[in-house]
Amino acid sequence: MTPRLDAIGLVVSDMAASLSFYRRLGLDLPAEADSAPHAEASLPGGSRILWDTEETVRSYDPGWTRPDGGERIGLAFLCDSAAEVDATYEALVKAGYRGHLKPWDAVWGQRYAVVLDPDGCAVSLFASAA
Repeated sequence: MTPRLDAIGLVVSDMAASLSFYRRLGLDLPAEADSAPHAEASLPGGSRILWDTEETVRSYDPGWTRPDGGERIGLAFLCDSAAEVDATYEALVKAGYRGHLKPWDAVWGQRYAVVLDPDGCAVSLFASAA
């Protein structure tokens, strides 16, 4: 059997803040997950996204330290239209999240924007520019 990618894991400093951000992007996460040390959501196609608090990671990897100095992973959310990219970006920024790159028409034919989640992870929003 060949291994297959099943899940993407994020280590977060504040579970409730992180899950609030991802709920705004349409992920179905129960309210009780806000106080849990681990949470996960199923994605279309069967893969999953996982969140673990820094404390949880240190419980099995005592030497773990928070990454410093740039992006190590990026997530990308497909929007239905260029207008949805713009509206989603604006709604997230208005809600207090940090915009990184305002929406633009990328040379590769997509409307694109980047916002940062509560831990500074770059989250791309994109749609076909046509």
